[in-house]
Amino acid sequence: MPEPDPKDRLDDIETRLAYQDQAMEDLNAAVTAQWTAIEDLTRRLAMLTDRLQAVEDRPASDPGDEPPPPHY
Repeated sequence: MPEPDPKDRLDDIETRLAYQDQAMEDLNAAVTAQWTAIEDLTRRLAMLTDRLQAVEDRPASDPGDEPPPPHY
């Protein structure tokens, strides 16, 4: 089996490296976008948790405390 030309081998290695660099950039962009989405969802969850806690902490209103509707 003949030995491949060193220049051809170098070209193959450079081509593979270029594709790997692009793949790493694409993966980095995907991870960055996912991290941004996770941070946004975490903030929204905290906000909704606070709102739910505020509703749960509010005393239940007694229907006798409210005036009757105008149609009575």
